[in-house]
Amino acid sequence: MFKKELDPEDFYYSPEGYIVFTEKHHLKRGYCCKSGCKHCPYGYNKKTGTIDTKPNNKSSV
Repeated sequence: MFKKELDPEDFYYSPEGYIVFTEKHHLKRGYCCKSGCKHCPYGYNKKTGTIDTKPNNKSSV
């Protein structure tokens, strides 16, 4: 399996020690994995299973 090195701005560790991917990482990846990620820039809603297509006010990274 290919394992790419992560840049420091791509993630941080939660207080519990888990890796949390940032919005920047998700944008670099280029698609939504539909896992309900905390910083998903694609607007995926895990409860409804849909992607919100409304433009948001978040700044691009």
